[in-house]
Amino acid sequence: MTDNELMRAVLAVLHEVAPEVDAETLDPRASLREQVDLDSMDFLNFVIGLKTRLGVVVPEADYPALATLDGCVGYLKARLAGAPAPGP
Repeated sequence: MTDNELMRAVLAVLHEVAPEVDAETLDPRASLREQVDLDSMDFLNFVIGLKTRLGVVVPEADYPALATLDGCVGYLKARLAGAPAPGP
């Protein structure tokens, strides 16, 4: 998948979790949780949505990699390319 395709997938999942979010106003380098006001359950639902849509399992230790939109795209791109999840 290209970066643009991954970004669209991430935004689609985010919209499922927080339908009020306007993707045009999001800063791809800023904290998603702060921009969108995601609580821990919303973030967990976001991670589950990524697994459902893209088939990528994100271990809890890797959640910080999903802190920003750019971080999500980079992490998912690496995982889809076959890179293992980073270890402790």
